[in-house]
Amino acid sequence: MIRFDLTRRRYGRLAVAGLFSATCSRGLGREPDPLPQGGGPTERPFKRDYPVPEFRPSWKSAQINRTMVSDFVIYAHSDLQMTQRLLNQEPKLINASMDWGAGDFETALGGASHMGRTDIVKYLLSHGARPNLHCAAMLGQLDVVKSLLEFEPKLIDAKGPHGFSLHFHAQVGGRESKPVLEYLQGVKQVELRPIPFLK
Repeated sequence: MIRFDLTRRRYGRLAVAGLFSATCSRGLGREPDPLPQGGGPTERPFKRDYPVPEFRPSWKSAQINRTMVSDFVIYAHSDLQMTQRLLNQEPKLINASMDWGAGDFETALGGASHMGRTDIVKYLLSHGARPNLHCAAMLGQLDVVKSLLEFEPKLIDAKGPHGFSLHFHAQVGGRESKPVLEYLQGVKQVELRPIPFLK
């Protein structure tokens, strides 16, 4: 199983700052830039320039707390025990998605998948996480990847959280996903760069 030289605290700082993908391209050799003033997410201003939908949501139940969602997604990148603890505490977190900014949505499954954490991915799937193409690529599910790309060839360029590609997900899957990576390279060859956080 692939392991990563990335501490929980350091990854959390990178993810919350929205700097994870940029840092991966530079390597993890330096400390991330500080959080912006205020330190938390802000919502982009919005004004409707179209008709208000006729359907009105009932909002009968409170939404899951955003801090808990972000914690769950962050832990799912690298910490199986904390992922299990939070999911036991709030089972509805399983498909919760966090917007890290500018529509960079990520679920716990998405985070575990692009980190190559097969153990966390399988745990999440066993508890009802919705599988997707990037997850299948990391797990080495060649038949699934092939069938989806035959169904829609443009999915070869589909991006996961932080803009990580299918090829990237197949890379972090290691030996198990090597056939998927070879297949993807046959469909569209890309330059495969070393991944800094892989041992």
